[in-house]
Amino acid sequence: MKKTISVLLAVLLVLGAVFAFAACSDKTDETTTAANTEETTAAESDLQYITDKGVLVVGITEYPPMDYLDENNEWTGFDAEYAKLVAEKIGVDVEFVEITWSQKVFELDAKKIDVVWNGMTINDDLKKSMSITDPYVKNAQVIVMAADKAEQYKTIESMAELNFAVEEGSAGKDVAEENSFSYTGLPTQADALLEVSTGKADACIIDLTMADATTGEGSSYENLVQVMAVNEEEYGVGCRTGSDLCDKINEITDELIADGTLTALAEKYELTLVD
Repeated sequence: MKKTISVLLAVLLVLGAVFAFAACSDKTDETTTAANTEETTAAESDLQYITDKGVLVVGITEYPPMDYLDENNEWTGFDAEYAKLVAEKIGVDVEFVEITWSQKVFELDAKKIDVVWNGMTINDDLKKSMSITDPYVKNAQVIVMAADKAEQYKTIESMAELNFAVEEGSAGKDVAEENSFSYTGLPTQADALLEVSTGKADACIIDLTMADATTGEGSSYENLVQVMAVNEEEYGVGCRTGSDLCDKINEITDELIADGTLTALAEKYELTLVD
């Protein structure tokens, strides 16, 4: 009899432990589910996150005519003004943060910035790592070199032995690699131009928009000229993957085009909007 009672007690203790563990597991599952739901909600409401903190943090580099410092040391340019217009429509302030261009995806995912808005060329690789708005400005990659050497180089083949300067993480670097050019990677396109101007590089590959603003007669680099365009591109604004901010920027952009604001801004900076 005593043996039977002992066995029953042991069974009851085991069953109690099982029920307690199950209850604890259910509670843990509920907590985990709640946490996952919260994370999902946050990911789906990037626009709300930006609205709540009251500021849109824009990742840029110094890149005229898209983003550059004016005489008052304030950020201006087509993209800077465009970003300010969008932030105003959203109802938040705007803050510009200089980033290392090759680290733009990391900066975005880490929420150090909310958007990459700096004449960013849309390509398939970037589409895999961020959500990108509809294209807004036409661009191309161009080869720039000293004016007194330009006549010697009319084809890609003739440039095979040249040393190029490019911005790390840029479309210009992609062009250099596609054509098996020897190149030096630098932090910005401005650095690439300086390399050519000082004779440290034979040529650079930069955005047409920047080349138009900084080379040729009456520019910062009168001794440099565009030799040729090597492709055609379009710019887009980079947002975190799945961000609802992307659709909001598209919506506001349509409004700015419809009322003529963005067209006037493009004319001011001598840029061509995407049709």
